Amino acid sequence: MRAGVDIGGTFTDLVSYESDGGLAIHKLLSDPQRPERSMLAGLAAIASGDISRLEQVAHGSTVATNAILERKGARTALLTSAGFRDLLFIGRQDRPALYDIHPRIPAPLIPRERCYEVEERLDFRGDVLLPLDLAQLDRVLDRVAEDQVDSIAVCLLFSYVNADHEQLIKRRILERGIVAEAWQIVLSSDVLPEFREYERASTIALEAYVRPVMSRYIGELEAALPVATSLRIMKSDGGVMRAGRVRRQAIHTALSGPAAGVMGAFHLASVAGYDRIITLDMGGTSTDVALVAGEPQPRAESAIDGLPLRLRMLDIETIGAGGGSIARVDAGGALRVGPESAGANPGPAVYGLGGARVTLSDANAILGRLDAERFLGGNMRLDLAAGERALAGLARQIGLNMVDTAKGVVEVAIVNIDRAIRHVSIARGHDPRNFTLVAFGGAGPLHACAAAERLDIGSVLVPPAPGVLCAMGLLLADVAVEYSQSVIRRASADAIDGLRESQAGLLARARRELRQEGVVSGDMRFVTSLDMRYEGQAYELNIPFGADAIEAFHVEHERTYGHAMRWREVEIINSRVNGIGATDKPAIAAVPAQPHEAALFGVKQSPLGGETRLFERSDLKAGATFAGEALVYQLDSTTYVPPGWRARIDGYLNLLLERA
Repeated sequence: MRAGVDIGGTFTDLVSYESDGGLAIHKLLSDPQRPERSMLAGLAAIASGDISRLEQVAHGSTVATNAILERKGARTALLTSAGFRDLLFIGRQDRPALYDIHPRIPAPLIPRERCYEVEERLDFRGDVLLPLDLAQLDRVLDRVAEDQVDSIAVCLLFSYVNADHEQLIKRRILERGIVAEAWQIVLSSDVLPEFREYERASTIALEAYVRPVMSRYIGELEAALPVATSLRIMKSDGGVMRAGRVRRQAIHTALSGPAAGVMGAFHLASVAGYDRIITLDMGGTSTDVALVAGEPQPRAESAIDGLPLRLRMLDIETIGAGGGSIARVDAGGALRVGPESAGANPGPAVYGLGGARVTLSDANAILGRLDAERFLGGNMRLDLAAGERALAGLARQIGLNMVDTAKGVVEVAIVNIDRAIRHVSIARGHDPRNFTLVAFGGAGPLHACAAAERLDIGSVLVPPAPGVLCAMGLLLADVAVEYSQSVIRRASADAIDGLRESQAGLLARARRELRQEGVVSGDMRFVTSLDMRYEGQAYELNIPFGADAIEAFHVEHERTYGHAMRWREVEIINSRVNGIGATDKPAIAAVPAQPHEAALFGVKQSPLGGETRLFERSDLKAGATFAGEALVYQLDSTTYVPPGWRARIDGYLNLLLERA
């Protein structure tokens, strides 16, 4: 048995796969204080109490992200070149909001009193201008020892060209026993051997901050799982890695849960013939949207709570709009939904766990789109009276009746989703009308058609088990490794040809890493690329490695920005190698589809007027069709089909919704 586990803010989702028994799913409420408890309880349930049957567990974790957002990471020190102690504090001096008179600038994770300067200096070629002063280093390490830190980040100027000084510092720290294990020392030359001092320092500060936290968390999971069970962790670029690598690449697990959803959605959609998709992953706390045109494309840089993270991760836009998002009236009298969430405890009022503030789930329940008897497959009864009490207060505040207030809450959430989709599509030069919207997460199928209508998207695909698709994505993800190296030079045919040697070194490292992951040579695939820009530009585009890379850069620049400057010199900034190790995936086979009108099990009156037809997802066979307005119930989600939409079940048991 293999299992995928996604721990969300409200629910923990599990999918298990056995070669002779097919797929099974399970959902339970998350434990916000001890997320591993809900994971282990879910594994025990899905394995019928015998977790020794588990051969492999793939896990999407929010531990690293939460440690950063809640500022509950490790006690860390930073060692940097003399004159660069304030690197994390000066940053780029960007304004996060141009017209905000009092912008909120997030404080660095490492306070200034634990930032130390080391006497040394290299030039841009990596040549030594000032040798490392070991006596001065020892004085600095005396103070670091007094700080009793959990980890140490080392970021020296031009160490991405020559790592000797950083390696000397690491050896000296270990000789003196300031930290117990080598993994507690984070070198920028290991984590991010690329130029841009601030982004590099911020990235390794994040790594050092979460590495001890993730190490403890992974250690607890490994201790609780059978010795023979292999534990893999989802990365933010859509791949997985073995648990042991987390102690060297902890920050790669940040934002990994949404990445699993994108990978699962893309795999299922591409099997069904859709390779241009926009994913809509709406859970209890947030909504994640991403655009995939042919294959998932990672972006070079992101940020967590305003802190730059220069690691390649899937381009996902996250907003605070989920089933548990709280509705309120702001100081200007406008109705708002999110980003604050009721989470799993107390949760929405209709959960009957003590929640008293109106959430998006409460609004959907009042509109009749969540059924009190069938929620979570009938395993969790909703308290509609509690939802009505909560909504009544908000209705009085804005002067509308209860139904119109609930409708307004849903419409505000849809506007927020619309804005996020526009950000990953139109703002990136893509027309959303040319894509299929793939809706998943517990709340995604409830709101997908309304979001599609605002963007003039003609089709929506709802996978067979949308509420647990992130967990399913963990079973479908391949092993992924990436190595990069700054190689700043002018682009030419000779320069590109001269990079083949450095690419060979990166390829060898990637191949070795995949072998350590247990991937055999026949299952390995490698993608080489270059980060390129016009001379004088500040940002790069990633271009496939090859003799035609310069022309490919001009074409990509024109596609991305609407123009190309072929008369300008082009620079090569970074050389990259991505290694992909194929994993065994659950087989997804088509079944014969015989067109027929779906059999409904009931009809009910909609609070907005008219009748709503009711269907059970498990009763819908391949080829079944029906028209909205309709609700489709299943264990892990509910799909709302508005009037003017028609639904059919394809051969892969996807629910395809199309505007009439």
